[in-house]
Amino acid sequence: MITLMPGLPSHVIGLVASGQVTAQDYESVVIPAVEATLKRHERVRLFYHIGPECTGFSTTAMWDDLKVGFSHMMVWERVAVVTDIAWIRTSIKLLGFTIGGLVRIFSNDEMAAAREWILGA
Repeated sequence: MITLMPGLPSHVIGLVASGQVTAQDYESVVIPAVEATLKRHERVRLFYHIGPECTGFSTTAMWDDLKVGFSHMMVWERVAVVTDIAWIRTSIKLLGFTIGGLVRIFSNDEMAAAREWILGA
């Protein structure tokens, strides 16, 4: 499941992944959040927390994640991914250059630093 983080500025989308993430999460939460933010701002910041409560991603969810990233490649100003899940960290290290903005990976212990970075100038 993906939920939105409350209390962030209007140009920052905060996502929290927990349990099993499905394509429905992207269709009902992620894509509408991105589209709504792009109506207000040309550039978007993404704060994505994939914590220990996340049990996995369906294949279709991973595909939707790639589609969202690639179809909006030039709108990402900053992307902070907070996770200790090794395969996700490795994937971002390998594919992060395709995002088009600044990408940083933080561990779960660095949540405050990630928030500070995503909100910074």
